[in-house]
Amino acid sequence: MVNPNFCNLDAFLAGVERRALRIAEIATRDRDEALDVVQDAMLQLARSYGQRPAEEWPPLFYRILENKIRDWQRRRAVTQRLFFWRPRAEDEDAEKDGFEGIADPGQPDAQDVLQREQALRKLESALARLPRRQREAFELRIWQGLSVEETAQAMGCSTGSVKTHLFRALATLKDDLQGVWP
Repeated sequence: MVNPNFCNLDAFLAGVERRALRIAEIATRDRDEALDVVQDAMLQLARSYGQRPAEEWPPLFYRILENKIRDWQRRRAVTQRLFFWRPRAEDEDAEKDGFEGIADPGQPDAQDVLQREQALRKLESALARLPRRQREAFELRIWQGLSVEETAQAMGCSTGSVKTHLFRALATLKDDLQGVWP
């Protein structure tokens, strides 16, 4: 017999997968690394906390994800110090699939797409410049829609700290993105 809790866990993980990947991509700036980080976080949640009640999963998962991102950043810092002469992955040319020059008639206007992509890159860059705790509060409250209490539990701090970090993050982003976002 299949444990019904695991079916719910599968649904939960499927629901947070894309957003978690986006958070990890912003932090790592590498899709492959981000996929690994998210997969590790999901596995740890399933192994260690799969039997917990479903309402505990969101803050637990985002706490695990942030810890996995921090672990990745630490490992990368050590690797960069040891192998400083190697080129970084984002500096190398990405492999081409041969379809990048073909227009898709079902796509929106190229100018609109370019403006949205530039705005998104500016947002990602502004988020990457935020202090870690402010970025974490922004991602959990705004992008993930967690409550203040859930965010506090995920971040391991008080609700007042969450509000302070979010207020500072929003103020900084507002200044950084003036003229980019409405």
